[in-house]
Amino acid sequence: MKRAISQSLLLASVATVSFSAHAETLRMSHFWPSASAVHQEIFEAWASSVEEASNGELEVQIFPSGTLSKPDHAYQGVVDGISDIAASLQGYTSGRFPLSEIVQLPGVSSSAPQGSCILQKMYDDELIASEYEDVKVLFLFTTGPAYLHTRNADIQSPADLSGLRIRRPSDVAGEMLSSLGADPLGMPAPDIYTSLQRGVMDGLSFPWEAMRVFGINELVNYHLEVPYYSGAVMAVMNRGAYEGLSDEMREVIDRHSGMEWSQIAGGVYHRLDAVGREEALEQGDTIHTVENPLNDPEWSGPLEEGTERYLARLEERGLNNARDIYEHALSLREECAE
Repeated sequence: MKRAISQSLLLASVATVSFSAHAETLRMSHFWPSASAVHQEIFEAWASSVEEASNGELEVQIFPSGTLSKPDHAYQGVVDGISDIAASLQGYTSGRFPLSEIVQLPGVSSSAPQGSCILQKMYDDELIASEYEDVKVLFLFTTGPAYLHTRNADIQSPADLSGLRIRRPSDVAGEMLSSLGADPLGMPAPDIYTSLQRGVMDGLSFPWEAMRVFGINELVNYHLEVPYYSGAVMAVMNRGAYEGLSDEMREVIDRHSGMEWSQIAGGVYHRLDAVGREEALEQGDTIHTVENPLNDPEWSGPLEEGTERYLARLEERGLNNARDIYEHALSLREECAE
């Protein structure tokens, strides 16, 4: 009898080990370096929280630095099942998220927490939800304002940008840079360091956080803080992978989706912006600031022109609600203020 009981306990123990060994593994892809605070404080923190909330039934295996899917293929990689989860900028998939990218226009947000709140609310209010119908949206957020950073050109007015080759992160930023007289160049963030080092471009558009994360501060000498653009970021999940989970595990994912994690991500970016700026100051760089470019006589005209061109281009594509969504985004600024 005792032997039978012992065998039963052994079988139960084996079954428990077997269950633990067969936890559902979700593969997450993103392009930030593994040593970056973005990786550690947003994506690793999210993964750890999911694993804890699921009592180990879900495991998240993270592939940073674009090792599973490149930044410009990350979203399609989720759709195709190459990864179960991916985080990337909407601007890396040109033309696919035109309404979401309205949040990037000048004057919409002044910080990462505010922009993240606005973008997540735009999705929650179903103004941009149609752009993500083939995935499960986890959370949406933004970077802080992107500024202009150059190696040798001391930019203080739009005229100083004439003919400069400036890396643009998205179509929206490209519209703004063209309006300002620059020559926009498109490339993923991980390629910027080498391109700038080799003289392929004169400067770039980046938030302070990214200047430090990708080591770009060490290559440039001049910075112009003109808040003309903010980057939109998404964390999304393959719909089949999500729907294939049990009800309990889908509920875990749902609890790790939406505004709470949007604000966690925005808060991390806000802190990192301050760290990146301080690094530039410590190395003796020159920093100029344009506090409110939309009210500045030199900057307002080109930026308003760029905004109008972007909205008109969306209308030409048949997106006749583009201006309404833009106005709605502006109306959320006070509600989403820090």
